[in-house]
Amino acid sequence: MEIQEHLSRNFLIGEILAGNSRKYPDKTAFKEGNRSFTYSQYNFRVNKLASAFRELGIGRGDKVAVLLFNSIEVMDCYFALAKLGAVAVPVNFRFVGPEIAYIVDNSDSVALVFDGSFEKVIDAARGEMPRVRHFIAVPGPGETSFALDYNELLDGGSGVEPLVRVEENDPAFIMYTSGTTGRPKGAVLSHKNLYSNVVFNLVERPAGHGEVYLCVPPLFHVAALIMTLQMVFLGATTIIHRTFDPRAVMETVAGEKVTSLFLVPAMWNFLVQIPNLDQYDVSSVKTAITGAAIMPLNLKKRLLQVFPGLQLYDAFGQTEMSPVTTLLKPADTLRKPTSVGRPIVGVEVRVVDSEGNDVPVGEVGEIVYRGPCMLQEYYKNPQATREAIVDGWFHSGDLVRMDEEGFVYVVDRKKDMVISGGENVYPAEVEEVLYRHEKILEAAVIGVPSDKWGEAVHAVVVPKPGQTLTEEEVISFCAANLAGYKKPRSVEFVDALPRNAAGKVLKTRLREKHGTAIKY
Repeated sequence: MEIQEHLSRNFLIGEILAGNSRKYPDKTAFKEGNRSFTYSQYNFRVNKLASAFRELGIGRGDKVAVLLFNSIEVMDCYFALAKLGAVAVPVNFRFVGPEIAYIVDNSDSVALVFDGSFEKVIDAARGEMPRVRHFIAVPGPGETSFALDYNELLDGGSGVEPLVRVEENDPAFIMYTSGTTGRPKGAVLSHKNLYSNVVFNLVERPAGHGEVYLCVPPLFHVAALIMTLQMVFLGATTIIHRTFDPRAVMETVAGEKVTSLFLVPAMWNFLVQIPNLDQYDVSSVKTAITGAAIMPLNLKKRLLQVFPGLQLYDAFGQTEMSPVTTLLKPADTLRKPTSVGRPIVGVEVRVVDSEGNDVPVGEVGEIVYRGPCMLQEYYKNPQATREAIVDGWFHSGDLVRMDEEGFVYVVDRKKDMVISGGENVYPAEVEEVLYRHEKILEAAVIGVPSDKWGEAVHAVVVPKPGQTLTEEEVISFCAANLAGYKKPRSVEFVDALPRNAAGKVLKTRLREKHGTAIKY
């Protein structure tokens, strides 16, 4: 009872589920395809997995990488690890072998839970993951026998609460974010970081026990995770889609009477393009949330036509803040269409110059944050932590201005990040790969406008003397070394890159030539 009392007094991810299994035992918690679990059933299932993990020697502080498509199983892992005081390390399922191996190894993960479709990729990369003691395949191993069977582990576990003494400041997740140096950084987020952001968001918008939320964006992103945790916190129902299919989304909305959706703008755009859109009953949808990139005003107006009475929210933030920091509410959607809204409850915001001084209203500066949802550190990267957290404030790298009403407008980024279909792509990472090509002398990567993705990755390449290259050859090389969304969609060959007197590549000149995609 002493441990249970401790757990119930702390802001803990596992206790969100456990508490509602007692409070709403018969309410549907999760649905995926033809599978459905009440809160009581799902908590029992999570406890079985936690027990199985513990039998493998996984305990408090251990890191476990999770490479899964959206599914019941990915949430199984997150909650089971949280209850054990272990740390989940979500891995982008679009990554290729070297990218997966880097994150698994850098995070010191002792186990890797992966979708069976990645079996050959994982098998080939096992030598680069020396700390991994257990490979676990979902639903089970295929041709090779190096992996344990997830379902067998689950079946052999006990449904009793693990009752591990977890502290709210213990790490719960390491979320890897693309870095300007070409290597992702692991943002360490505690139970309290995530729990507080859940509560802050729910203070800002009306939501309740009766919500039916359709989870579509990938759950390796903290934005999709935080939305799902909000539903579990409320004792509401979450329906999980494995991948994004616009028609399947509309069918589920109509069939399951979905009340809330979170999609990135590119997804919303695909959704409103499907034929015979008016044949679907969308009257149940009351709340739509967008984020990760700008939603054009015309698309906002179209959504309000398709979903009558819709309350549209535009969320902004970043992984390191767990993640939401500002929110544009429905009343201001059309009044302040280019704003990302005001700071949410619980997050303190300043706009500062290069010396950390507040800038006047209307002037451009870097937006910095502090609050209980701020990351603890970058994992094993004290230099990056010191650079990002100065005097208790997290420096975002985003350049913004704030108007007299406190609304924030993002005008540029200190980093050259490209946002393609809601995914962050850092040119330095792509450039690092391009420089490995034996025929490439120099390369620069920028974002260019794309009707489909908002921004697309464009590579400007200087071949080595006497060498010839094709666009297809460059794109294929990148595709073998990077996730698909990071590869260039177009390639330009030039004799030399534009540089300033100090030798720095003038990407502003490249952007002037190709156009700049709409930002926040």
